[in-house]
Amino acid sequence: MGYQPTFADLFCGIGGMRLGFEEAGGRCVFSSDWDKHAQITYSTNFGEIPFGNIREINSEIIPTHDILVAGFPCQPFSISGVSKKNSLGRAHGFLDKTQGTLFFEVARIIDQKRPSAFLLENVKHLMRHDQKRTITTILETLSGDLGYHVYEPAVFDARYFVPQHRERVFIVGFREPRIFQWPKLRQNRRVFKNILDKKVSDKYTLTDHLWRYLQDYAAKHKAAGNGFGFGLTDPNGIARTLSARYYKDGSEILVPQPRKNPRRLTPRECARLMGFPENFKIPVSDTQSYKQFGNSVVVPLIARIAKQMVRALESPVEKDSFSLTSLVRSQYELVTLQQVHG
Repeated sequence: MGYQPTFADLFCGIGGMRLGFEEAGGRCVFSSDWDKHAQITYSTNFGEIPFGNIREINSEIIPTHDILVAGFPCQPFSISGVSKKNSLGRAHGFLDKTQGTLFFEVARIIDQKRPSAFLLENVKHLMRHDQKRTITTILETLSGDLGYHVYEPAVFDARYFVPQHRERVFIVGFREPRIFQWPKLRQNRRVFKNILDKKVSDKYTLTDHLWRYLQDYAAKHKAAGNGFGFGLTDPNGIARTLSARYYKDGSEILVPQPRKNPRRLTPRECARLMGFPENFKIPVSDTQSYKQFGNSVVVPLIARIAKQMVRALESPVEKDSFSLTSLVRSQYELVTLQQVHG
């Protein structure tokens, strides 16, 4: 079967990253997520309960692994302590720059386990957060403090795999220089109606009261010149981004119905919109399902990136391989979809 790398799945949620890396031939040796409902879904599908709060995990219990994957939450980074130490001429490391953030926990485990590679995922806004100070701190920590060869972050839109506009940023790094290329993606041919069930319970149809509220809310903001409003999705187009707040009213992705109020997606339709396989089990309530799929990753996109990473790890160490390690941090540029796809 060729090279089968092991990987640790941090902030694993319901296992979207795991499914993608397993498709690339990987084998999961450790998983972690604090959410008890996500743990139920994860254990139902993979037969193991993820470890809890990452802040309480001693890295000694984490098996040695080839790849670390993490979709860590974005938190504010404080740089005041770093600036003060710089002014005093004192040395500082990533502990000082990232202390108190969940990224610090990822950096801590990378530093202590030294995997061959890592893949980090986050919302697109991470690239601009705090006037780019956050992403700069992350890249400096990974490449400067931890010594990894980090490639320019790339933003990918899920529409190349599923009928959903969903942009996320990915960061890849290798312990040793490797020849790595972000995947070049082809236009997805699936449209929104492809993920819909033929028969759906009436409980997913919006009540008259909620439908009127959403229409009034949209009209109010349109009159004020704002773009807020519900998303009545074109069956032959693509949906807006599925978010963790979908359980509230489903307003961002509504399914039109003839002679009836529109409806929200079912949990199974959400699973398809995120690229999960049909045999993926959904053992929790609709509310929890919406939160879980809205917080997850698009599985086939992860699989494509994972395959590129595995290919890079199979290749010889490349001393002249390009990475951010050789760049001045303040001069890097965001890799846009146009650049990634040529």
